[in-house]
Order: sequence, then C-alpha cells, then structure tokens
Amino acid sequence: MNYCVLDLETEKELREVGGKENLHLLGVSVVGVYDSAENAFAAYEKEEFSKLEALLRSSELLVGFNIDHFDLPVLAPHVSFDLGRLFVLDLMADVERGLGFRMSLDNLSRATLGVGKSGAGLEAISWWRAGEKQKVKDYCLQDVKLTRDLFEFGRKNGYVLADTRDRGRVRVKVGWGDITIPTIPATEELYVQPSLI
Repeated sequence: MNYCVLDLETEKELREVGGKENLHLLGVSVVGVYDSAENAFAAYEKEEFSKLEALLRSSELLVGFNIDHFDLPVLAPHVSFDLGRLFVLDLMADVERGLGFRMSLDNLSRATLGVGKSGAGLEAISWWRAGEKQKVKDYCLQDVKLTRDLFEFGRKNGYVLADTRDRGRVRVKVGWGDITIPTIPATEELYVQPSLI
C-alpha cells in the first residue's frame, strides 16, 4: 500500500483568527510529508504546493494525527482540489474511539516508541516569523516521522500504548494493519473513511 503521512505548521495562532471555527484563516508555513513509495521525507512551502498536490493525488492512503479536524481544514484553501476526495486515516480519532478520550501525539509516541515531540506548534510560528524556515521544516518533519513510526508500529503489532491518568499505561487496539482501500473508478473520486477491521 502506497501511503503518505502529512503534518503542517501554520502562519498564525488560533487566537489571531478567532478560534477553531476559522481554521481556514491560519495560513500554512510548511507541509511535511513522508512518501512510502519513495521512502522519503519532504517539506513543502507554498510555492511548491503543486508538487505536494501531485503526491497527495497519487497516494492510496493519507495518514495524519488530528488530520481530519486540523491539518486538512487548514490546508484546504491553499490547494486546487477537494481534499475530501482523499482516503484518510486520522490516528488520533482512531485511538480516541478505542480509549474513549483524546490522547496527544507526544503521549502516544513516548509510551509506544520511547521518543516524543521536539517542540510545540506555537514555537514553530515564532521560528517562521523570525525567518528560521529550516528550523520549522525540521520540527514539522520530526512530527511526520513520529506519526509514521506510530502508524507502522500499530500496523505491525495491532496496538499502540498510551499513558493515562487513571489507568496508567494501557494498550489501545488498532486495526491499521487491516485497512481496506476501496477501488474507485477512475472517473469517480470519493471521500471514504478507512475500513478498520
């Protein structure tokens, strides 16, 4: 299965655009992607989004962490096609279904992989405004790598680990190794949730 992992960094903070109902106004500084077909990472700025679009269109599955409720709504105004046509797996939403509550990428990565995030999104906005573009790209790609590694661990083992307040460290069963990619006629593009068995 050819898949891509995506994460992005924004130009503005939520408080600057009036809250979560205005995600489309946050702007995009960098989009980080892992392409499984090439086994390669890349970071794209706005002027390179035509390459990003080609990659997303060619991928069978787009994987992200909180991608449905953050990354895709933020990215949508900056691309020339409907992102709702992509076959998407949101790891955070899937873990939330298993746990009954949300868990951060940092928590899951530390518990499952033994390594966590290198910073916070608000820091990336400050770096971008200070002209430290490479620092933002490195930070974004580190999140992409964590998401990729978490996805691969779940695919191979059928679970990920989470540290909870009331139950300590728990296993969360995931069906990421059993994702069924639907066959869609070339003339038809649909948004479909992955079938997790």
